[in-house]
Amino acid sequence: MLVLGIETSCDETGVAVYDGRRGLLAHALHSQVALHDEYGGVVPELASRDHVRRLLPLVRAVAKAAGVRLEDLDAVAYTQGPGLAGALLVGAATACALARGLAVPAVPVHHLEAHLLSPLLAREAPGFPFLALLVSGGHTQLMRVAGVGRYELLGETRDDAAGEAFDKTAKLLGLGYPGGPAIAEAARGGDPKRFSLPRPLKGRAGCDFSFSGLKTAVRQTIAECPPRSDRDRADLAAAIELAICDSLVDRTTNAVAWFRRHYPQGSTLVAAGGVAANQRLRAQLSSLASAAGFDFVAPPPELCTDNGAMVAWAGLERLRLGLTDTLDAPVRPRWPLDGVGPTATAA
Repeated sequence: MLVLGIETSCDETGVAVYDGRRGLLAHALHSQVALHDEYGGVVPELASRDHVRRLLPLVRAVAKAAGVRLEDLDAVAYTQGPGLAGALLVGAATACALARGLAVPAVPVHHLEAHLLSPLLAREAPGFPFLALLVSGGHTQLMRVAGVGRYELLGETRDDAAGEAFDKTAKLLGLGYPGGPAIAEAARGGDPKRFSLPRPLKGRAGCDFSFSGLKTAVRQTIAECPPRSDRDRADLAAAIELAICDSLVDRTTNAVAWFRRHYPQGSTLVAAGGVAANQRLRAQLSSLASAAGFDFVAPPPELCTDNGAMVAWAGLERLRLGLTDTLDAPVRPRWPLDGVGPTATAA
């Protein structure tokens, strides 16, 4: 089966063509980073308008790169939610119009499910069940992934997502947007031990996260000791990056122990979402997995951020299960993952 995937949940326009036998044939991504940089965050109206401009040309370009005609498609998958309402509408309207014109199914995809399943695009894809850390600008969650639509929530952030913590601390430092890559770049050569920053919830039981206290600590540090040189910024950026990564790894350590007790047949730790592209985090998670006797799998960095490939893949998996929808299905800006399958909270 040949599936076109369309992703427009936020500020990136992603399109891909995935073949059930040959794999990923082509994908393209247009980032709106430059458009939103001066605002320090995504402006929803600007994001929607840019999706309108970019989407159809990307569809044509990706189909050409894949060597297929639109008439060859067996389905069109698109992100139905969660995300920015206007941005989602652009992708949904385009996908459903294409599906109707081509007389093929439209497959709505949950954005988080697409991220959770994206490691299956890796060269050494994990088998079910696996433990997943989903970490992005809007979400930070630990999940047991038992199959398509079968997710068990182990823990999530009580306040801010890790990606949001990167964005807001980068803004405090006067760095660019998005904050994750900006902090990582500024942190090169920095001394992460010069500034003392908290690791919220570190050492406590459970798998929940918290990052609001870390943001407050960074704000206070800057107020008390304003960075006056590139060295100051590098050291503070390195401290921020290490604090966020340490917090993520600490909570994931608890999840690994829980997973081992309850599901001894699974031995893979997966990282997905935009923050999973961070090299320090990958290294720390890989060490954690190795020490626990787990394999560690993450998508290629370019497929960690929002992209059409993960939507096409998730759409293909749902299509195989017969999970399609009507062409007038509404977008779902707020959509908990239990809307696509059973979830439970780990004790």
